[in-house]
Amino acid sequence: MIDKIQTILVAGYGVMGKGVAASFHAGGFDVTILTRDPAKALANAPAGVKAVSSLPDEPPDYISENYPEEIAPKQDLFAAIEAKWGGASIIASNTSGLDLEDLAAPLQHKNMFMGVHYLQPADAFACVEAIRISATSDETKDRVVEALKRTDKEVVLLNRPIIGALFNRLQHAMLHEAYWMIEQGLCSVEDVDKFARLAMGPRMCAGGLIEVKDLGGLVVHAASQSEIIPKLTLSKEPAPFVQNLPKQGFTGADAGRGFYNWHGKDVEKRRREVKEMTRKILDIVEPEARARD
Repeated sequence: MIDKIQTILVAGYGVMGKGVAASFHAGGFDVTILTRDPAKALANAPAGVKAVSSLPDEPPDYISENYPEEIAPKQDLFAAIEAKWGGASIIASNTSGLDLEDLAAPLQHKNMFMGVHYLQPADAFACVEAIRISATSDETKDRVVEALKRTDKEVVLLNRPIIGALFNRLQHAMLHEAYWMIEQGLCSVEDVDKFARLAMGPRMCAGGLIEVKDLGGLVVHAASQSEIIPKLTLSKEPAPFVQNLPKQGFTGADAGRGFYNWHGKDVEKRRREVKEMTRKILDIVEPEARARD
């Protein structure tokens, strides 16, 4: 019998942190938010969630770190955690692209560390990935996976770290090809999203990425792969026009401009619509997927 995780500290309360806190709260955990503005956080947090601006006196069982994608602030937090509590708490980083081994390098209790990465919004999706580093103990892995399952998540477990883990490696491989095609004038941003919403999305919901290839037949799949893969971009350089967007102030919906023009549009309404649609899709897909697995 493993020692179950019950008390949660969610460090960082941006879009991702909000979803993580809501997910654990819905699962019946005792949740505290670590944020610079506790009053603001509590204004839209689930009832019963607490908020603090500094590490509390008692160590939580589990800490979900949701800081920006910079290694220094994350490591500063980890150092403060170990200075206050030693190895009393499991630390889980929600990084989407940093090297977990590098991130954990200064830790004294690496056996209590792993990556736990959510899709956004974290409380809407039924799947989360947990990534071990070389020092992660079996006990830590078991406790984390068990806790995530109590939040009603299906857990994808990676046995060693790799940049981007599973979710983002697959996502960015597809995006990289899409960005190249857009840059070459072969298609528009809107056309890529039409494909994702009306073709790939429904197909993947019904049969997954790989199962549909079995159902369709591997002779055709192997032949098409041999024809298409050599013609893909497969460059090691990120798309220049994507890298330039933030430099031009096109940082996304909140700034009024990203890939799309958001000026005059209700961004929060659109976020709610996407979240609600995600939940509706999962209401259809998830029960069948769980039964099949």
